[in-house]
Amino acid sequence: MQEFKLMATCAAGIESVTATELKQLGYEVQVLNGMVLFSGTIADVITTNLWLRSADRIKIIVGEFEANTFDELFEGTKALAWENLIPMDGQFPVSGRSKKSTLHSVPDVQAITKKAIATKLAAFYHRRTRLPETGGLYPLEVRINKNHVLELLDTTGPSLFKRGYRVAKGEAPLKENMAAALVLLTNWHPATMPFLDPMCGSGTIPIEAAMIARNIAPGSKRSFAFEAWDWVSSDLVQSMRTDALGAANNEGDLQIQASDVNGEMINHAKVNAQEMGLLHDIHFKQLAVQDFHTTATDGVVVTNPPYGQRLGDREAATKLYQDLGTVFRPLTTWSKYYLTSDLNFEKAYGAKATKRRKLYNGQIRTDYFQYWGHKD
Repeated sequence: MQEFKLMATCAAGIESVTATELKQLGYEVQVLNGMVLFSGTIADVITTNLWLRSADRIKIIVGEFEANTFDELFEGTKALAWENLIPMDGQFPVSGRSKKSTLHSVPDVQAITKKAIATKLAAFYHRRTRLPETGGLYPLEVRINKNHVLELLDTTGPSLFKRGYRVAKGEAPLKENMAAALVLLTNWHPATMPFLDPMCGSGTIPIEAAMIARNIAPGSKRSFAFEAWDWVSSDLVQSMRTDALGAANNEGDLQIQASDVNGEMINHAKVNAQEMGLLHDIHFKQLAVQDFHTTATDGVVVTNPPYGQRLGDREAATKLYQDLGTVFRPLTTWSKYYLTSDLNFEKAYGAKATKRRKLYNGQIRTDYFQYWGHKD
């Protein structure tokens, strides 16, 4: 099988989470801003699309070179082996980005790249007219940073956060891959420790926690761009999908609780959990934060409280943070993890976090406030 240079893209701040996932799958990695680089065959492309929980996409690095002029961009692009990837009828839309580079016009960069690839393919397939582009989709991207060009082929299609189970949504839902990253950043051991999201919304965090606990491949319910490519074996894809399904662990009981003050959101969360086959693993309950009580010890709380960004919501958000502190500060054996963009969170909560981690929820800069529990 052909060996590729591969890139797992991810949100800023969780590169180490994605890198750890890849290492656990057996890959050697290089961590850069917003991405983790590794190598592998098409089997590894399939594996990582099926199994990575925190990544956005898996991309093949077709080639890289320096370009200060459009002629250099054209010739550098044309020199790459596009004929090994794109068939005569393949659709190959080109997206682009440019940063701190001489070639700063993204539309021109995209147009030149597209023309260079079309020229290369037309010569290879002995076409005198335009390529038909009526076949499978091969999404391409050209990135230029400080005049260094990266030519990429997206193997994923819609972002990996689109697992396929979130059929009922609430307002401003947390992306599935970010929710998974939040869980992976905790000290939770599913076999022995309780888990709680007291503001679960449509259930993304507890569902991702249950998927981690049950070793369910996050990509098992969706399709990928590479499945439409003529050089990818459908038998191989099906075999690896079957293996992924067989890797799930349904033994033992889980202690996962999820609550929300909004009963409609609890109903949404139940529908989503059922879609993933995990409704029996998560105990959902309509409950306000201030009404939560437990005698359990050594648990983990992960939640994404409202940010209170609109002026009228700030007082309500501050009151909610105070309630969180009142309820959870006394649970000293529990570890608590809160994701919010409100930098006044610690003051309202009533305690300084053990650790803060800067993350990006979409375009919103947030902080992950971590309060580590300790054994009595």
